[in-house]
Amino acid sequence: GFSYIAFRLIHTLRDRQTGRLPVMALDEYFIYMLFFPAISAGPIDRSERFLRDLRSEVIPSAEDLGIASKRLVVGLFKKFVLADLLALIALNEVNALQITSAGWAWISVYAFTFQIYFDFCGYTDIAIGVGLLMGVKLPDNFNQPYLKPNLTQFWNNWHMTLTQWFRAYFFNPFTRALRSAKKPLPAWLVILITQVSTMLLIALWHGMTVNFILWGLWHGLGMFIQNRWSDWTRPLSVRIQQRPGLNRLVTGFTTLLTFHFVALGWVWFALPSVNTSAGIFARLLGLGG
Repeated sequence: GFSYIAFRLIHTLRDRQTGRLPVMALDEYFIYMLFFPAISAGPIDRSERFLRDLRSEVIPSAEDLGIASKRLVVGLFKKFVLADLLALIALNEVNALQITSAGWAWISVYAFTFQIYFDFCGYTDIAIGVGLLMGVKLPDNFNQPYLKPNLTQFWNNWHMTLTQWFRAYFFNPFTRALRSAKKPLPAWLVILITQVSTMLLIALWHGMTVNFILWGLWHGLGMFIQNRWSDWTRPLSVRIQQRPGLNRLVTGFTTLLTFHFVALGWVWFALPSVNTSAGIFARLLGLGG
């Protein structure tokens, strides 16, 4: 949980420097930093929003208690039923060495894809539910990320508070610095550098291994390619959007493509070594035995 404390600490120190941090008492600051439902895995709340709830009188109604309890129960079901059941067949270091067919390789990758979602989304629901019982409405972290039609929208809806934090305190300042340099870089190069470096930082935050670096590169380069493709095909996209049937078909295809890109990326995330990951990619293609 220290990294989440660090995120809040950097947020408050940086906003203090820029004059955006609201005035708060020392006890309020410690409550914000150490709010126990979110201390170990988020969500990463902003101090000004948190303080509004903290300073409000808490008189929960039956409806409020019902909403909080439902969020808590749903979160427990996601994390301790769905995620734990999927963990039995999900991709991991042990079963990766036992997979000998393409079918089981795909099943294990799909299982991990949904296991990590239900595990983390379930924890977030639990944290939000407990927070609501205490009168604090923590921000949502997930908004149907696997149903998004491109990689940028996926990351805007997966672990949203982490994405927003990196956008506010790294991506945007870094982008402004590159664009305001005495010798500005080409726009495409700025996009490449900022997107890849942001995803590499997110990857290294998860763990300092080669596989996490490759996972960060997978998403950073994927977002850059998607950005360039979207820019290049914008006139075609406008024409497609004018035809509802064709637009639904294309959106369905890109959603499926994005889902599988993310799912294959989890291979780097789930496994500890490059060789093991390469072996799974070979099994997925029906190679090896």
